[in-house]
Amino acid sequence: MANRFSDTLFQLIHSLEKSEKRHFKLYIKRSSAKEDLKIVQLFDALDKLSDYDEKNLLKKLPGIEKPQLSNLKTHLYKQILASLRLLKSADSIDLQLNETFDYAHILYKKGLFQQSLRLLDRAKETAKANQKYNFLVQVVALEKRIETLHITHSMQMRAEQLSAESTAVINRIDMVARLSNLALLVYSWYIQNGHARNEKDEVRIRQYMREQLPANAWEQTGFYERLYLYQSYNWYAFIRQDFLMYYRYSQKWLDLFEEQPLMIRVETGHYIKALHNLLNAHFDLRNHQRFEAVLRKFEAFSQTDRVRENDNFRIQTFVYITTAKINQVFMLGNFTQGLLMVPEMEQKLAEYDLFIDRHRILVLNYKIASLYFGAGDFGTCIDYLQRIINDPLDLRNDLQCYARVLHLMAHYELKNFDLMESLTKSVYRFMAKRERLTRVEEEMFRFLRTSFQTSRAGMRAEFEKFLEKIRHFERNRYEARAFAYLDLVSWVESKVYQRPMSEIIAEKYRSSKRKMEAA
Repeated sequence: MANRFSDTLFQLIHSLEKSEKRHFKLYIKRSSAKEDLKIVQLFDALDKLSDYDEKNLLKKLPGIEKPQLSNLKTHLYKQILASLRLLKSADSIDLQLNETFDYAHILYKKGLFQQSLRLLDRAKETAKANQKYNFLVQVVALEKRIETLHITHSMQMRAEQLSAESTAVINRIDMVARLSNLALLVYSWYIQNGHARNEKDEVRIRQYMREQLPANAWEQTGFYERLYLYQSYNWYAFIRQDFLMYYRYSQKWLDLFEEQPLMIRVETGHYIKALHNLLNAHFDLRNHQRFEAVLRKFEAFSQTDRVRENDNFRIQTFVYITTAKINQVFMLGNFTQGLLMVPEMEQKLAEYDLFIDRHRILVLNYKIASLYFGAGDFGTCIDYLQRIINDPLDLRNDLQCYARVLHLMAHYELKNFDLMESLTKSVYRFMAKRERLTRVEEEMFRFLRTSFQTSRAGMRAEFEKFLEKIRHFERNRYEARAFAYLDLVSWVESKVYQRPMSEIIAEKYRSSKRKMEAA
C-alpha cells in the first residue's frame, strides 16, 4: 500500500470528506483568481485516481506541462490547508486561540496596542479555561514586548504581574514536558519490546522510572501533569504485567475527565485512549460486568458528534472498539459469532488504510487470527498470521514471536506433521534469539517434540501431563505473558476433555458469572 499513498498531496485529497471537498470548491472559487482554476482541475484529477501515477495524471490535465506540475501541486496543497483551517476553526480550541493571537499580532503591527492587549487578555482567559498553557508562552511574550517597547499607561502595575505569570507558566510547562516525555518513552518501550520478559527487564524499567520521574511529580494538581503521570504508571504497570495496578491507573486516567468534563472536548484523543486502556484492564482481570459497562459507554461516546465529525476520533474509536469486541469474544468463547464481525472489520481497515498505523494493523491481524483459531478455521488463521510473519521485524517483537507460536499450533491442528519438526525448531530459534522464551513456552516446545513419537492413543495422557505442568505457571507474573497472548490452558483442556475450545472458555465464563452473582 506504500506506493498507493506515496504522494503527500494525493494523501491529503483522499483523506477529505465530501463536505470538506465541497467547502474547498466554494473556497477556491470565492478567494482565487481565474488562473487558479488549474488547481481545481488538478484537484479533480487526483481525486479520481485510485493510485498515484504522475504519467497518468498528466494525461488527464491537458495544457499543463510536467515542469508546471510541481508548483501547481504546492499551491493546491496550501489552498486545501487554508480551506480546512477555515472550515475546522470553530471546532478546535487550538485553531481559535492561534487565530486570536494572529489578530492580536496584526493589531500590534498596526500600532493599535490597547486593542492588541484586549485580544491577548481574551485569548489568555480561554487558554487557562482549557488548560492550554503552552499557548500562554507566546501570549505573555507578546504582552511583555508591547509593555517593554511601548508606553501603554499600565507599565507600573503590569511589570511584576507579567514577570510572575511568565515564570509560573514556564515552570508549569517544564513539568508537563518532563512528565509527557516520560509517558511517551515508557509507551515507546512497550511498542518496541512488549511486556517485561524477566527480572532483568523488570529491573531496567524500574530503574528508568526512578531516574526519569520528577521528584515532586506526585505533588502536582494540574490536569496535564496528572494525566501524563497516570499514563506513565499505566504503561509501567502494563509492561510489568501488574494488571491490578494497570487497572487502577487506567481508572485514575478516566476519572480525570470525569472530574473536568470540559477536558473531554479539549483532549478527546486522550479520553478515548483512557476508555481503551480501562477496557483492556478489565479484560486482563476478566472483570466481565465492568468490561461490558465501559464498552457500552465507549460505544455511546463513539456516536456523538464530537467523534463522528472528526476523522482521527472516528478511526481511533473504530480500532479500539473493534479490539474490545474481539476481546469480549475471547472472554465468552463465542468465536463463530465473533467471525461475523470480520467482513466489516476488513471493509473498515481498507477504508481507513491511509490513517491506521502498522502497529494497530499488526494487533488486529493477530486478534482476527486468534478468532479463526478459536473457531477451528486453522487455514484462515494461518493466512492472517502470515501477514504478521512477513512484516518487518522492527515492531512488537513479542507479537512477532507469538504469531509464530500460534502459527505452529494451527499447523498442529491441521495435522501437518511433515512440517512440524522443522517448524518447531525454527520458531524455537526465533524466540530464543530474541530472549522471548518463558518456562511455559519451553514446556510447550518440549511437549511438541515428544508428541511426534507418541502414539495417537497415548496423546490424551501426554496432554494431561502438559496441562498439569503449565497450570503451575498461571500465577507467575513473568509467565503471564504467554497466557495473555495465547489461551494455552483452554486449548490444552480442549484436548484433554475432548471438547471444542469455545465450549471450554464459555463454561469458564458461565462459572465466573455465577460466582460474581452469588458474591
